[in-house]
Amino acid sequence: MRTARFTLDPAFTTGEVNPRLFGSFVEHLGRCVYTGIFEPTHPTADPEGLRQDVLDLVRELGVTTLRYPGGNFVSGYKWEDSVGPVEDRPRRLDLAWRSTETNRFGLSEYIAFLKKVGPQAEPMMAINLGTRGVAEALELQEYANHPSGTALSDLRAAHGDKDPFGIKVWCLGNEMDGPWQTGHKTAEEYGRIAAETARAMRQMDPSVELVACGSSSQSMPTFAEWEATVLAETYDLVDYISLHAYYEPHDGDLDSFLASAVDMESFIENVVATCDHIGARLKSQKKINLSFDEWNVWYTSRWHEIENSADRDWAEAPRLLEDNYSVLDAVVFGSLLIALLRHADRVTVACLAQLVNVIAPIMTEPGGPAWRQTTFFPFAQASRYGRGQVLDVRVDSPTHETKKYGETDLLHATAVRAEDGTVTVFAVNRSRTEALPLEIALSGLALTQVTEHSVLADTDPDARNTLEDPERVTPHAAEGTTLDNGTLTAVLEPLSWNTIRLA
Repeated sequence: MRTARFTLDPAFTTGEVNPRLFGSFVEHLGRCVYTGIFEPTHPTADPEGLRQDVLDLVRELGVTTLRYPGGNFVSGYKWEDSVGPVEDRPRRLDLAWRSTETNRFGLSEYIAFLKKVGPQAEPMMAINLGTRGVAEALELQEYANHPSGTALSDLRAAHGDKDPFGIKVWCLGNEMDGPWQTGHKTAEEYGRIAAETARAMRQMDPSVELVACGSSSQSMPTFAEWEATVLAETYDLVDYISLHAYYEPHDGDLDSFLASAVDMESFIENVVATCDHIGARLKSQKKINLSFDEWNVWYTSRWHEIENSADRDWAEAPRLLEDNYSVLDAVVFGSLLIALLRHADRVTVACLAQLVNVIAPIMTEPGGPAWRQTTFFPFAQASRYGRGQVLDVRVDSPTHETKKYGETDLLHATAVRAEDGTVTVFAVNRSRTEALPLEIALSGLALTQVTEHSVLADTDPDARNTLEDPERVTPHAAEGTTLDNGTLTAVLEPLSWNTIRLA
């Protein structure tokens, strides 16, 4: 196969990586919370009921921001149900996932979980703008963030949390363009309530960072028109607009699936164009950034098969959306991470949906072990080594034809230069059958050695980690990667995710 090439030069950068790019998402959906992060009877549970084996994996994963409590769940959420003595909290029907919510895990427990993950873990709270509105948002903000001396801040202290939670980032609802959403609204209706809520929240605290709901996907019939209408109402009041995207193969078309990041990059660029158009129309100097606060590989077709099943009859923490990821899925997943990094100048928040059990990199068994899915490894490597300046990567790559995206590069890549001058290249070979020779010319970079070339690949693209075989797939070291006279030479295995570290 023809060699793929690109040049790295520190004079040409895309932007600084915001640590929030490595966020995740905890929703009251299936077993994400109950028997996921929270299981008081588990052998590893701490006094607060948090699974310490899961905490260890979350720290290893490198998660920063954690969006909560939804997702679709938030559009019927009553925050008051989730605070105070656990024995007094009500059981509620959750319309979003046709489940029973016990509220044993609530707002205080979420904040406690973040503190145990570590100081890098930042809260990102979603507000119910489906069935509720401005008043309830202000009450939640006061309860969570006001220091003391008011009814709601003093109530928080009485509940055992003297210190305010310090939530900076707030999502103004979730997927309000979606007819599946409880309290679904038109763009005009949502734009108005989002603006009213944002204005009021800023009266309480001008420093809050607010995320307006964008389209639930690029394929929505109102895409772009929705963003334009919402931003016309909220542009000077919000900091971000959200994007959500999930990918899966259709009709066995694996080559198009492997090129899913083509769609993700298009989605990002189209939303940026819409934001900047509205900014220009309003004659504003402000730039709206993007919060890609739901993204993943998700086999939604499997979900739709059971969505209306009679078996889903208001159970507590049912097993929902527990996709088991293959090597193929992990390579697509890594390519989506590359797409986010390539747009770090405008995508400054991103949340992998979700953290545990539900389309997640971490799986658990009630009363049993926790283990890493194949997708765990690309995220952990990107979070650990993808901090710094994203270098502008423009590949000269062999291509192949895909049904969905036409002619597509086989190489998908980016590179990040850390503060200490080291560089990490993240690269995917989309070919399912052929190794891809790679040459990288280094210009203006004082790099002399390859410190690591880690590969996630397997002779069986369907290989995956399971309860019975939790370490079937792990990254391995590549052979033959060299750096000589300013040129890196490597061979990328077929269907592979690669992390190449240079010093």
